[in-house]
Amino acid sequence: MHARAALFDLYGDHLRPRGGRASVAALVRLMKPLEIAAPAVRTAVSRMVRQGWLEPVRLPQGAGYGLTPKCVRRLDDAASRIYRVGTPSWHGRWHLIVLEPVKDRPRRERVKAVLAFLGYAPLSETTWVGPRSSREVDHLLVSEGLRADRFDSALEGDPCELVARAWDLAAIGEAYERWLSEAVTLVGALPGGAPDDQVFATRSRLVHGWRNFLFRDPGLPPELLPPAWPGERARAYFEQEAARLLPSAAAFVDRELP
Repeated sequence: MHARAALFDLYGDHLRPRGGRASVAALVRLMKPLEIAAPAVRTAVSRMVRQGWLEPVRLPQGAGYGLTPKCVRRLDDAASRIYRVGTPSWHGRWHLIVLEPVKDRPRRERVKAVLAFLGYAPLSETTWVGPRSSREVDHLLVSEGLRADRFDSALEGDPCELVARAWDLAAIGEAYERWLSEAVTLVGALPGGAPDDQVFATRSRLVHGWRNFLFRDPGLPPELLPPAWPGERARAYFEQEAARLLPSAAAFVDRELP
């Protein structure tokens, strides 16, 4: 796990419900079970500040960093998808975004990465489709200074054909199978009665691997997925183990956070 990704996971999974703030010293302590050294933590924090995810705050324990509104929106959206909180039902309609052309390559890649994270897939260089709208699209367009036309649309045709063209479900399904096999091995290696810091590290790696699917799986409704979709088996295992390991992981966070 890279330091920046581990910090996103830490803030999203543990610190957001605890006020979204932590001292630098606490962040270093919390990253230690993941074998992430203090210099790497500080470098990652500085990068996240430059990118607008974290902001410096003064805490009783000393200098620290808290979540920006931008990061709160991203983490809350991610949490709702990771833990299926308030997932809306699908009514057979699609959300289309038609962007103006983006000539600058780094800017274009940023836009593509965010749209993919939000569950959209490209139908062309400028047209993206998703199973539902995302409130983060507004923030993306404003931050990148882009104009776009958006449509809530009904498809004239077979939705499964559209899905096959927009997303590689076979590759996503294979990724779920690999993740499940690796997750069973990861959790199975945790000894009974393991100390809280070891449980925290195992659960963090479990959540990190699962969170990566936010960039690949758009969260399609069940009626558009193949039979015996491996994502459901993987999700059942993730939800079971993430909940089982949470008390010990949370105890470690509470001990190291002050």
